[in-house]
Amino acid sequence: MRHYKLIYLIQPGCQEKDLREIQESLNLAIQEEGGILGNSEIEGRKRLSYKIKGQDEAIFVNLDFYLKPEKIGGLENKIKSKEGILRYSLIIKREQKRKAPIRKPRKIKKEKVELSEIEEKLKEILNESR
Repeated sequence: MRHYKLIYLIQPGCQEKDLREIQESLNLAIQEEGGILGNSEIEGRKRLSYKIKGQDEAIFVNLDFYLKPEKIGGLENKIKSKEGILRYSLIIKREQKRKAPIRKPRKIKKEKVELSEIEEKLKEILNESR
């Protein structure tokens, strides 16, 4: 099963009773498809950036659930057939990977080298290259 998030917008003129009815029918649709319900949250009425189906406001609702990927098509058909829903978005939630632990940089031991040793090594290299 995969973790999904469903965000849907309901018409602003929707009564509390109708809102609960839409929520319950979507919850039932998920359960009928063999899904497991998670958190459901009504975010409230918000102004839209642009009109959707003639509405400039909507009631936003979030719903988390788990469902097998092959069952998503059936669920989407049920969401589309619901009256009162202006628009919806179905998102696959990915598991967050653990971050690798931060490692401290290793200290490199520096050996002191005398200038005379460097000069000798340079002469040696220059003589070999001729």
